[in-house]
Amino acid sequence: MDDLYREIIIEHYKNPRYRGKLEPHDIAFADSNPLCGDHIEIQLRVDPEGRITDARFDGHGCAISQASADLLLESIIGKTLDEVKQLNRQHVLDLLGIELGPVRMKCALLSLKVLKAGVYGLGSADDSLVEE
Repeated sequence: MDDLYREIIIEHYKNPRYRGKLEPHDIAFADSNPLCGDHIEIQLRVDPEGRITDARFDGHGCAISQASADLLLESIIGKTLDEVKQLNRQHVLDLLGIELGPVRMKCALLSLKVLKAGVYGLGSADDSLVEE
């Protein structure tokens, strides 16, 4: 089963569906992982009812950080901002489907941290945004 999830990660890394810029956008936020240099910027388009209608990410980093950003954005299209605020680290880990060590965990959760900081309208992101 791990092999299947590894293939999904590689596919989303090599052929991301949600990479790019979103103009115009309603929400944008970016942050980096200082441990490894991964960087993610997320842009969202939100309708008047608070539902995400489109999302894009840009940045650079390892396969885990880039694939998790793509998978996460795929999973939030159609959700409300309130639903996104309820997402936790387990949501991202379930999307990835593999066991991760502590260093790779930071890579995997960077996109969730960026997403939630943007949705909450914070000036900066911290790790408490991705706690369980």
